[in-house]
Amino acid sequence: MPRYSRGAFIYNGNAGAGKLEQKLSQTIPTLAQNVESLTVLQTQSREDMIEKCKEYGRKVEVLFILGGDGTVHDTVNALADLDSRPVVGVLPGGTCNDYARMLGLPQDLYQASQALVDGDERYVDIGKTKDHYFTNFWGIGLVAETSTNVDSAQKNRFGVLSYFISAMKSMNEANPFKYKITVDGETAFNDQAVVVLVLNGRYIGTRMVPIPDLSLNDGKFDILIVKSSTLTSFRELLTMNSPDNKKYQELYHIQGERVEIETEEQMEIDSDGEINSSTPDSIELIPNHLKMLFHPNAE
Repeated sequence: MPRYSRGAFIYNGNAGAGKLEQKLSQTIPTLAQNVESLTVLQTQSREDMIEKCKEYGRKVEVLFILGGDGTVHDTVNALADLDSRPVVGVLPGGTCNDYARMLGLPQDLYQASQALVDGDERYVDIGKTKDHYFTNFWGIGLVAETSTNVDSAQKNRFGVLSYFISAMKSMNEANPFKYKITVDGETAFNDQAVVVLVLNGRYIGTRMVPIPDLSLNDGKFDILIVKSSTLTSFRELLTMNSPDNKKYQELYHIQGERVEIETEEQMEIDSDGEINSSTPDSIELIPNHLKMLFHPNAE
């Protein structure tokens, strides 16, 4: 017996015919067995995708999306303000698929579709800024510069590797910026940094941020600040296994639900890999706002 009565499957129609046909054949037959009436929708633009998510988000019990982190970001922004929101199933069709990784989903599309059929419905937190919502991370400094420096031709050719190439370039060119952060109404830091991250998830560019207990539904942001772009700071980040600030020279870590961020100069903001705003900004955690399908064995 199908798990859901009504569902929709939304995918980008500009993904390339050969690859697209293969992706659809790996996913739709499995998902269709789990939904009594599954509507398959092709989109031609980002705006079209957002509008279809809004339209069908009001009608269906489950909404499957095929795409990367940008697609997840747009879907969440389309659904977040709806009074009634469907369960969301993410099929990893992008370059990094960081959010799908956080849900415990395999990168293989057929295996991911099987995992969604058997998956657990769990509520997740999201972040709300002055302009939009985000699911995985909010960042300024090196993380935004890395997204900006990714060469589109290089991305198509090298995939995930293009992000690491861009990260190394950004690291070599990074200059510290002055910032002030207020967390839950109290000034937490007023200093210089090369990266400020407000984390809800734990993957960026396929790499796991090594902070214990980072969770999509713990009711807290993890705010991580990297003070310099030296090898020391990145070595500390890669080996971090405790949120104790005293242990590290180049890192700050704090948790909170409301964050206010100011910078001396206006800076671009990267939200889930999308550059769509600038500082100053205010960020609020909205607990248990969306229901996602996790791998049944996800932690």
